Amino acid sequence: MNRVAIVTGAARGIGAASVDALVAQGLNVICVDRCRDDAALGYRLATKADLDHVVDRHGERALGLVGDVRSSSDMALAVETAVSHFGRLDVVVAAAGVIAGGMPLWEMDDDAARAVMEVNYTGVRNVFLAALPQLRATSQGHGRLIALSSVAGLSGLRYLAEYVAAKHAVVGLVRGLAHDVAEEGITVNAVCPGSTDTAILAASAALYGLDNVNEFATHQPINRLLSPAEPAAMVAFLASVAASGVTGAAIAVDGGMSIS
Repeated sequence: MNRVAIVTGAARGIGAASVDALVAQGLNVICVDRCRDDAALGYRLATKADLDHVVDRHGERALGLVGDVRSSSDMALAVETAVSHFGRLDVVVAAAGVIAGGMPLWEMDDDAARAVMEVNYTGVRNVFLAALPQLRATSQGHGRLIALSSVAGLSGLRYLAEYVAAKHAVVGLVRGLAHDVAEEGITVNAVCPGSTDTAILAASAALYGLDNVNEFATHQPINRLLSPAEPAAMVAFLASVAASGVTGAAIAVDGGMSIS
């Protein structure tokens, strides 16, 4: 029987690329995205059309579901859908994320700050908690919980204090939870991308008043932006049975940005 994954933030960027990578690895995927704007953030989120495009290219191997990671009931529905449609659940990829900032913490709007923490940290917690009972029931000792953090979860970035705090919280959650479930054969890891050619990077450029997202490439030794497929390849490895010995890790896929 094919293994089954849930991917949040699946409509665009690294989430969508993770769906592609997991399907290529033989998994069936429930693709979850919020698909509506958040005025507090000031930029367009993914649409239902974006989500449909990801799902359509994989036929019966993928199913789309509109859901908000901030809602524990939406995440419970995602798990129920995985089981009712595909019969099991083995892998969760928490890729939903938003960004706000471009200013010192004391100038940041409270609503935007709240949204950053609720999506980037609480959203990971919600989908992990919803999935754990089913992973225990059906993953046969090969459950995988994978969160998309960021290089911002490994270091600081100017004028993004709230985002940095949320991404550090994700790494902390991964490291703590990994201890709690290790003996059950469930691994918990974080992928920490550097500057990747996604809509969230374009939003970052706007926050910083940059004319071109490629200006971020100068901070990476490879001197280019990552493609979403590159961190997604690490997601696919961590989802695999071959990665059973990797847990509690925060793995940088950042073009050398975190080299010290």
